[in-house]
Amino acid sequence: MTKLRVGLLFGGRSVEHEVSIASAHSIFRALDPARYEVHLVAVDQEGRWHLAPPSVAPQAQIQGQEVRLPSVPGETSLVSVAAGDARTVAELDVVFPIIHGRGGEDGSLQGLLELTEVAYVGSGVLGSSVQMDKEISKRLLQAAGVPVLPWRTLRTQELERDPGAVVEGILDEFDLPLFVKPANLGSSVGIHRVAEPGELEAALRDAARYDRKLVVEPGVASPRDIEVALIDGDPVQASIPGEIRTQRDWYDYEAKYVDEDTELLVPAPVSDALTEQLQRAAIAAFEALEGEGLARVDFLMEGDTGRFYVNEVNSLPGFTDVSMYPRLWEASGLPYPALLDRLIELALARHRERQALETQYRRE
Repeated sequence: MTKLRVGLLFGGRSVEHEVSIASAHSIFRALDPARYEVHLVAVDQEGRWHLAPPSVAPQAQIQGQEVRLPSVPGETSLVSVAAGDARTVAELDVVFPIIHGRGGEDGSLQGLLELTEVAYVGSGVLGSSVQMDKEISKRLLQAAGVPVLPWRTLRTQELERDPGAVVEGILDEFDLPLFVKPANLGSSVGIHRVAEPGELEAALRDAARYDRKLVVEPGVASPRDIEVALIDGDPVQASIPGEIRTQRDWYDYEAKYVDEDTELLVPAPVSDALTEQLQRAAIAAFEALEGEGLARVDFLMEGDTGRFYVNEVNSLPGFTDVSMYPRLWEASGLPYPALLDRLIELALARHRERQALETQYRRE
């Protein structure tokens, strides 16, 4: 049987660079070597692509021959960028882009893959972009009737022009505690929980290090973090919910990737009726935000009332050994290797559908 040639793309110019490497390492170990010929493509912090030696697993130290993917339809080969050497070094049938954050799941990488016309896992340009942007996703979810928390959008120019007025306006609008977030980022980087008025300006300025647009929203009373994994299809399928419990005030970067006492409860201790509500809301959010392939939908739930809100739809969720997305599918009856097979099959099926579309107008 001819092996499918998979380009596993990881790293990237993002503060989530290390998380991406960890995700790629888990995927690499789970892909069936009898079925796939895996080409590891590491993207360094300067944005250069490197084809790693086939015997080396994804790792923090970027190494390997520098390559590029031509933005020419049908040119689905990695080519050398060495001076005087434009030869093909690897042929690709499908790309698994596990680059988290800006430049990986915001639609820009998907645009390159679309120009090349190579099959790839995950949402397209529009879906990736709107799921990444916390403001735009809230607008679309609200319009679709999916519950979201109220919010205020802030441009960094406003903060620079009159920080006092910005702080005063936010404190007049929302009760404490509240959360300040970069609009386009993941892994809780740059997010701050503000419990005291004097903390707000510093939180805004720190978040502004990562994005020109910020989102501010109120906290949830006795919050519970609930997540549902989705996989595309007809119909879209939802996993059982999982719950994350941390000893910290909220689920920040350290709670996600450092703290050993963070608990991942799969399944989440919620009723069958609430499970169905969460699954329906997750699918509605996925469809409202042009999701394709896969997603993880994160909810914030009021601990006392059970009222929930969609906090985020993540188009390329983490695939590390401790990530909820593969854990939720394992518990729902879809093992990690079979999950990867399914995602690659979906990417190839979508690619065939797009290739069948007319690109030239022919008058009858």
